[in-house]
Amino acid sequence: MSLIYEPEEDSYLLSETLKKQIKNKKLKVLEIGIGSGIQLETLNELGVTAIFGVDINKDAVKLCLKKGFNCAVSNLFSKVEGKFDLIIFNPPYLPEDKREDEESKLATTSGEKGSELINKFLNQAEKYLSKKGKIFLLTSSLTKGINWKYWKKKKIAEKKLFFEKLFVWKLNK
Repeated sequence: MSLIYEPEEDSYLLSETLKKQIKNKKLKVLEIGIGSGIQLETLNELGVTAIFGVDINKDAVKLCLKKGFNCAVSNLFSKVEGKFDLIIFNPPYLPEDKREDEESKLATTSGEKGSELINKFLNQAEKYLSKKGKIFLLTSSLTKGINWKYWKKKKIAEKKLFFEKLFVWKLNK
């Protein structure tokens, strides 16, 4: 059984941000990395009905399917089709820590600098966004080396923790 990422400060910050930012219930929303399903639940509570979620973790997908959500096992966009008005991603964003076990690393770590998976996501996301689509992406002050490329970014939420700051960015073309 794989470790399912349980909601922590980052998940709660993203959930609160969704509650403040989402006014249009008719959005078509994709969440990459559904974990425990907290963002899917938040979207559902907000009345958004066109929601699709993916995760590389089969157990996270099973859990969210049991909760009644439309989701699939996918490595980033590998099993995603169509365009979305909003793509949400709370990725593994921490730089590698050699002391962390492999299972935990899958949920928290994104390579040496913490940005490797984020950069892969940013390279692929554009073709899944509708014309006026947006991305909500969570990062940390510990994440180094993000290649923002051509994305316009605006910080829409921030939370200071003991050893880092968390940020939610709104990205668009």
